[in-house]
Amino acid sequence: MRLTIFWERMADHFGAAYADSFARDHVMAELGGRTVHEALAAGWEAKDVWRGVCVAMDIPADRR
Repeated sequence: MRLTIFWERMADHFGAAYADSFARDHVMAELGGRTVHEALAAGWEAKDVWRGVCVAMDIPADRR
């Protein structure tokens, strides 16, 4: 998954204004105790970060 697609999915789910705030502030166990930005900076693949967000936030399967 390209980062552009990742960020589009984040904006679609959380809203354009809140997606980045969520990505900066929300620490998730599914990302190893990291935020989205921290996980991406640590070298995680965007698809794996998206999967972690989906699990943590209980995003419906049809939106994954």
